[in-house]
Amino acid sequence: MPPIAPETTFQAVGDIHGRADLLERMLQKLDPAVQTVFVGDYVDRGEDSARVLARLKDSDAVCLKGNHEQMMLDFLDAPERRGSLWLHNGGLQTLASFGVGLAESTPQALGQARDALHEKMGNELRDWLRALPLDWQTGNVAVVHAGADPALPINDQAPETLIWGHPEFDSVQREDGIWIVHGHTIVGGPSAKEGRVSIDTGAFATGQLTAATVTSGAVSFVTA
Repeated sequence: MPPIAPETTFQAVGDIHGRADLLERMLQKLDPAVQTVFVGDYVDRGEDSARVLARLKDSDAVCLKGNHEQMMLDFLDAPERRGSLWLHNGGLQTLASFGVGLAESTPQALGQARDALHEKMGNELRDWLRALPLDWQTGNVAVVHAGADPALPINDQAPETLIWGHPEFDSVQREDGIWIVHGHTIVGGPSAKEGRVSIDTGAFATGQLTAATVTSGAVSFVTA
């Protein structure tokens, strides 16, 4: 791999998963003059997803869509058919953060919870979530949520690959010299090697939210 070489220095923040407290601490550590990119998975598992979304929506940062945002949108679109996956992966905590309860998983209850969440979120937040991009690039660096197919250019990646990952992402090196900054897969510590910069340190479980500062030829990490 060639040296990492963004056209401009930027900061990428790993998966937040409802930890608004860690997000606020991280924002205090980041340089406000440097472009910030969030890699997705703002909701679920942690207890304060609603506050995380409100904070990010009103920021100047680039916010990418993760698989948990997609599952949340799928619940809003088809709660009876697609809600179970979200609810079993932290969706209940996100509902609670918006003041929405769900005591049972009957079709009627799911529909009522969807309607309540739809109202609590409001049009502006829902539209913001749906419009989130799937990647961001500068120089020979691409930021995505989960990973990328090493055989395809970033612009040709399937949306499902960018938000759910690819089976060869961790084992096959790209040949186009593009470094991938990503979250989604929890790691024991952040790393930058073999064209991949991994920054999901499992904030909801470990209490550690990680960001990478990427400059020409170097990557450094900060943890909140």
